[in-house]
Order: sequence, then C-alpha cells, then structure tokens
Amino acid sequence: MVSEERLVAGEADALERAAEAALRPRSLADFVGQERVREQLAVVLDAARARERAPDHVLLCGPPGLGKTTLAMIIAAELGQPLRITSGPAIQHAGDLAALLSGLAEGEVLFLDEIHRMARPAEEMLYMAMEDFRVDVVVGKGPGATAIPLELPPFTLVGATTRAGLLPGPLRDRFGFTGHLDLYAPDDLRRIIVRSAGLLDVDLRADGAREIAGRSRGTPRIANRLLRRVRDYAEVRAKRVVTGPVARAALEVYEVDALGLDRLDRSVLDALCRLFAGGPVGLSTLAVAVGEETETVEEVAEPFLVRSGLLARTPRGRVATPAAWAHLGLAPPRSVVALAPSLFDEEDAAGGAPRGR
Repeated sequence: MVSEERLVAGEADALERAAEAALRPRSLADFVGQERVREQLAVVLDAARARERAPDHVLLCGPPGLGKTTLAMIIAAELGQPLRITSGPAIQHAGDLAALLSGLAEGEVLFLDEIHRMARPAEEMLYMAMEDFRVDVVVGKGPGATAIPLELPPFTLVGATTRAGLLPGPLRDRFGFTGHLDLYAPDDLRRIIVRSAGLLDVDLRADGAREIAGRSRGTPRIANRLLRRVRDYAEVRAKRVVTGPVARAALEVYEVDALGLDRLDRSVLDALCRLFAGGPVGLSTLAVAVGEETETVEEVAEPFLVRSGLLARTPRGRVATPAAWAHLGLAPPRSVVALAPSLFDEEDAAGGAPRGR
C-alpha cells in the first residue's frame, strides 16, 4: 500500500516501532509538546496516586504518530504498574476480551490501540468491564446458555484512536479523561529531534534540526524517521555531520520538500493546478489524473494537504488554494481568483466531502 512506503506517512510498521522504542521518553517530564494534555494527565495521575486507587480510564485521540502509545507507556510507568498492549482489530469476539481482562492484576494498565476497530460484541462487554469491573461470560448455546459473572480487579484502560468520531457515545462516556493530541509546533519538533539525535549519536547542528523539523508535518514519528534517513545520508556523503544544507540535500534525495510534501502530495497539487486550472474537480477524476486509487488520494494525500491550507474540499469538488499555486511556483488564472470566494462555501454536511465525485 502506498502509505506504508511513504517516508512522510504517520503510520509505522513493526520494524519501525521497534526502532522507535529506543527513542520513547519514559516519563511525563521527558515528554515534549502537548503541554495542555501533559498537564491535565499529570493531575489525573497525581490524584490517583494520592488516593492509592487506579485512575480513571483514559482516551487519547489524534492523528497517527503523535505519541498516543508513548503516553500509554508513560501512564503505566508513572503508576508503577505493568502495561498490557493489544489493539481493536485483535479483539473480534467477546471471549477474546474476557480472556484478556480476566488476566489483569489490580491496578494494571491495559492499552487498547485503534479502539474504534473493536468488534461490537466485545465493545458491549467492555462497557460493563469499565464501569463495574465485571464481565458476564456466557457458557453454552441456545436456551441452555448461562451467564457467569466474573469479577475483575480495578484496572485502567487507555484507549487510543485516530478517528474519535467512530466511537459510540456509550463508550466515549466511560472514559474519565480524554486527551486530544494536536500536530506539534516546529520548535517542539526541533527539541524532539535534538533529543533523538543524542540517543542515536548523531552529530546534529542547530540549522540541521530546524530543517528536519520544518519538513516533519507536525508529527514526531515523521521527524524521527527523517532524522534517521538524514543520518544515513550524512554518514555516506557528509562526514557524519548534519547541518542545514546537508539535511536539505538529503531530503531532496528522498523527495520531501520544504513543507513536508512528497511525490504523491505534489502530484495531486500539480494535476489540480496544471490539468484542471485549480478546480473544482471530482475526486475520482483527480485520482485518475495522478494514477492512484481514489482511496489513496482521499485517505493518504488529502488530509495533510487540507490541514496545510493547500487544498479545499467544496460541494463542487477539490479546489487548489492560493497557497498551493504559490508552493508550485505558479500564478493562478484570473478566473480562479475571481471565483475563489464562491468555491469555499459551506461543505457537504456529511464530513465535508463533495456532493459529486
């Protein structure tokens, strides 16, 4: 899949997660960025320790790569408790969840990644487990089936999701604390990169850190990934020293431009501006023009382009903004400038998607 091959993808595979493990902060004091969430979480954990009770369940929401897994590990470490890790797709039956919950010790932290992808029967069982620390295990089938109540020790569930809107209300309401993680500011990313460089023994100069941070799309995972690729380049072609010009040259090799756009992002903008005069154009037509599936354009390229103010989704289709024309070094046609105000009217009520594709 395209997103798995992209250097600027927010997701990570198993190999990259293993590489990230050495770079994760171990405490809230070492966690950079997300100041509001970090302060709120510190209050929740301090209060739980003072009462000597398990803290409320925690829900962490935000795009991939912002530190949800890291915060779950920090919560367990701050409480001095072990951490159990699983994911929504791995729990497809209520029995899977019952077996997992029954093995928890008192005060233990359970991290459930991609919680929005959990099967509905398991989700309904989780309601009772979170609220009453009890599950009903059904034995047998048909009229002879019986429900055996199973008491659970108090535990803390940390759920993580990239799509909070897909969580049903009853599940969201059972979390005592919800933290919304936002994209990081360049200065916070620079601090993360400097810290990671120290752990990786990279000779990183200040201008090199700023160059990498500016191309990291507000995401620590991407920042650390770019740092590793720039390190490789510096070891081969720049005497192992990462300066601003070295980082710029390295990321040009990997086709990551000054805004963090890669080949796919620029292909979408280029087709929109050069082939369709800035739009509006339907999603399927745009996908054909760049030689990709509609899902790839909509789910992989568009989110960051929209957040960056380079592309807008309107009722009549996708539209390039003035910032997109400027980034490509092109002058928008006068007709586009004249029509621009009407193109950015209210979006379709169902998620902002255009009415016609």
